[in-house]
Amino acid sequence: MKKKLICVLVAGCLPGLASADATSDQIKALQAQLNALQKEVKQLRAEVAAKPQAAAAPVAAAPAPVDVSSPDWGKAPATISNDDLTALKQQVANQQLKVDSLNDAATTGPIAGLSVTGYIDPTYLYNRSASSSSFLFGNHESSYNYFNSSFGDLYLDIKKTFGVGPMAPSAEVTLMPNRGNGITLLQNEHGTISDNILNTAVVTVPLTATTTFVAGLMPSFGGYEVQQSNQMLTLTHGLLYDFSDPGSYVGVGLNYSPDGSSWAWKFMLANEQYRTYGSVVQTGTNALGDPITQSNKIPTFTARFDYTKSSALDIGGSFNIGRQTLASGTTTDANGNTVPVYGVGGAAPSAFGTFFFGELDASYTLADIQYNAEVDYGQQQNAAFNGGQAQWYGLSFLAHRKFNIAGLGRMGVTARYDVLADTKNGGGGGGIALNSNGMDPYDGFGIGASCLANSKANGGLGFECKGAVHQDVALDLLFYPTQQITVKVEYRHDWATQDTFLRSDGSYGKSNDIIATQFIYAF
Repeated sequence: MKKKLICVLVAGCLPGLASADATSDQIKALQAQLNALQKEVKQLRAEVAAKPQAAAAPVAAAPAPVDVSSPDWGKAPATISNDDLTALKQQVANQQLKVDSLNDAATTGPIAGLSVTGYIDPTYLYNRSASSSSFLFGNHESSYNYFNSSFGDLYLDIKKTFGVGPMAPSAEVTLMPNRGNGITLLQNEHGTISDNILNTAVVTVPLTATTTFVAGLMPSFGGYEVQQSNQMLTLTHGLLYDFSDPGSYVGVGLNYSPDGSSWAWKFMLANEQYRTYGSVVQTGTNALGDPITQSNKIPTFTARFDYTKSSALDIGGSFNIGRQTLASGTTTDANGNTVPVYGVGGAAPSAFGTFFFGELDASYTLADIQYNAEVDYGQQQNAAFNGGQAQWYGLSFLAHRKFNIAGLGRMGVTARYDVLADTKNGGGGGGIALNSNGMDPYDGFGIGASCLANSKANGGLGFECKGAVHQDVALDLLFYPTQQITVKVEYRHDWATQDTFLRSDGSYGKSNDIIATQFIYAF
């Protein structure tokens, strides 16, 4: 009976080995089975060795069959021959070889430490001012708006860890072919944006147990919001994420977390935001007509701290300081010479401006409740519409709660309020991109259309107008039918102090509404 049981166990393991993945859990399970078989073999060998070898043992009569319902069923002593024992040992050795091969592949093979995760999130959105209603997914529109930012995407996160344990280095690349950094924001030295699906790419090398070196294309440290739709509690991003917080950087940095401390620090030295290379601006031509250029040689320094007050509360902050490149072009002077002009209004005295940004944020998460808050301040020299200093500040508050409803299952509700003031010198700076009229008519920033019309009627260019204060309220209902699926429905109302929202009939208003729904499948 025991011989048959062992053979069944061995035969049952072999098909599993042929299809097993090289994962630690499967290897541990196979090793446990192997250890049990080895123990059984040792016991059987001992029984065979202890059994007396008779020269001519009489053939014993077959024992009377035992009823399967009897308490003696299965208690008969097992017998095994030396040939059977040798065959069993060979099968165990083959299993050991396969377990060793799987273990080696899991720790040193080409797919060891490799993970691929991500999500897709097709979105349907109605925009009242634009009088548009459309699915958003894989849309390679180059402009970045609050109603068409990083959603409607395919997001892939590919990570490779080289070794095991906390000191193992890793390389991580995220791809976002639709609305990521590369496709809409990442620029070369001349400020040109191309279809680059690279979103981030970071190499992480632990130096000590508390200090880690990082290098590559990294997101900024600002704010409580994240880029990934499957980690957001709203469908659209807030005003501070879209237009105030800095974007991505190419550079190097250090992460420092002291042992036993509630503090964590990040430091980074990089190009100006969104630049893969130091910017180059044409400042004129020489006698032979060759362009004369000037480069932004000043890098950006950014840092962040996080203080973990408790398991529920995290308080953090970050700042950036550096020099950034302004919009530039050319015009003809009174003598007919082509001369460069800088800034969105063509009135900036230089091609560059000192940039400073700082923010404080807090996150409180306890069971099914989450609260977030953030306050921002930023300024940029020569970046405002009239060529003066741009200055902006903002607030953001978010509250979220999860709950269960019979028949609908797991659900959540989110409310968010944002305000971003950018009034000084007509507005501009940071992530607020104005056109040559000093307006962002799609996102509700810059000077108002009525103020610009009055200024032009009196021979001006609108330089005396103030920029807009933009506010929004977003209300979201979330459904979680499975661990992989999230469905969001959002109503959002935006309003501004100036008539900066372009309507489908060509007029301008002070508010806009959007209604959207999103299906997220994470893998």
